[in-house]
Order: sequence, then C-alpha cells, then structure tokens
Amino acid sequence: MDNYVLAALAATLGTWFVTALGAATVVFFKTPAPRLLNLMLGFASGVMIAASFWSLLQPAIERAEMYSSVPAYVVATLGFLAGALFMWCSDKIVTFARKSADSSRGSHGERINRIIMLVMSITLHNIPEGLAVGVAFGAIGLQNSDAESIMGAVTIAVGIGLQNFPEGAAVSVPLRREGFSRFKSFMIGQASGLVEPIAGVIGALTVVYVEAILPYALSFAAGAMILVAVHELIPECQRNQAKNPYSATMGIVSGFAVMMLLDVMLG
Repeated sequence: MDNYVLAALAATLGTWFVTALGAATVVFFKTPAPRLLNLMLGFASGVMIAASFWSLLQPAIERAEMYSSVPAYVVATLGFLAGALFMWCSDKIVTFARKSADSSRGSHGERINRIIMLVMSITLHNIPEGLAVGVAFGAIGLQNSDAESIMGAVTIAVGIGLQNFPEGAAVSVPLRREGFSRFKSFMIGQASGLVEPIAGVIGALTVVYVEAILPYALSFAAGAMILVAVHELIPECQRNQAKNPYSATMGIVSGFAVMMLLDVMLG
C-alpha cells in the first residue's frame, strides 16, 4: 500500500509542476497591455467554465452513479449549489472583515476581495482533482494490481496535469492584471496547485472513504468556480473595451475551447 501512496504523491507532484508551468506564462507580460490582459482574463474565464463541467461536474455525476446511493443529479446539484453558496458567503465575510479593519481602502479592498476569491476557487478545484488521482492509485493497492489499472491511474494523472497548465495561467494572469509583479503572480499561481499532492496522499490513504464523498467534492468545486468566473472574472475582462470590444469575448471562447479539447481528448 505504501508504494501506491508514494506513487500518488509523485503523480500529484507532477500535476502541481504543470500548474507551475502554466503560472510561469505570466513572465511574458513585461508591460501589461490592457487589450492583451483582457484577452487573457477572458481566456481564464473560459478555462474555468469549461473545467467546471468536464473536469468536475461530469466526473462527479459518473462517480455518483457508480458509488452513491443518492441519485447522481441530486449529488451534483447539491454539491454545485453548496460550492456557489460557500464562495458567496466567503466573499461576504472577507468584505465585512475588510470594512471593519479599514473602511478607507476603497477600490484596493475590492481588488483584494477579487484576488482572494480567485485563488480560493482554483485551490478548491485542485483539491478534488488531487483526491481523484490519489483514489486512482490507492485503489490499485486494494485490488490485485494489473497493467490496465496502473495505466488507468497514470492516464488520470496525466490528464489532470495537462488540464492544470491553463489553470495555472488562469490564476497568475488575472493577478498580473490586478497589478501584482510577475514574480508574485507566479508564486501565487503555482501555490494554488500545492494542495494537489496533499489531497493525493489523503486520497490514496483513505480511498474507501474518499470515494464516497468525491462526487460531492467535485461538484462543490464546480459551483465555486462558476460563481467566481461569472461574478468576478467575466465582468472584469469586459472593462475598457471600446476600442476592441471582442478581445475578452474571444478570450472566453478560446479558453473554453482549449479546456474542452483537453478534457474530452484525455477522457
């Protein structure tokens, strides 16, 4: 069993590394151009919307059908609404705490709120993905391991890893838009993926128990991501578009298409 826990750790360290590579794309933005950043912010929005379905809701429904006694549509709906409600409550709490601490921050405080919500949503999204990889490797240890089950676990890890590349950029690029330095944007972007190795080990160690709650966790993360994308990122990328009204829109379409392609192609 220990060997499969170590394998899950190695696999999720790999998925985190790809997240870091995606976050590193921010180094190419020497001087943030509004049009380009609107495009990239739209791209991040499209990535999050596509990931919320193909990476989270669809696997949640499939796992609920296999492992849950509760109807899959109930699991997905409850988890999705709980995730959105959690992010809404978090936003209210952060806003209240900020206003109580310093009512004079103004737009700076709003910027902090936006950053916190963005990082929280991507981090929440990475937790069930790490659990999914850990469960895949841990399940090998519970059964008679064969080449097919091992390749299945590896495929899941590779698929999630490749999906993490645009997700890393989905964090670091908006942070750059908010005025963070390239280094800080990269560090926060890659840090959002550090929860995957932790979740992967937990998933491998507690595979029997995690399998039951994973559909809820996946749909929960989907609800969180949709709320942030619709409430924060899409309105933000639509600002100052008088000269180039379709920059952000094409970014959203491109991000959605890239994430959909990766998810569907990699299964």
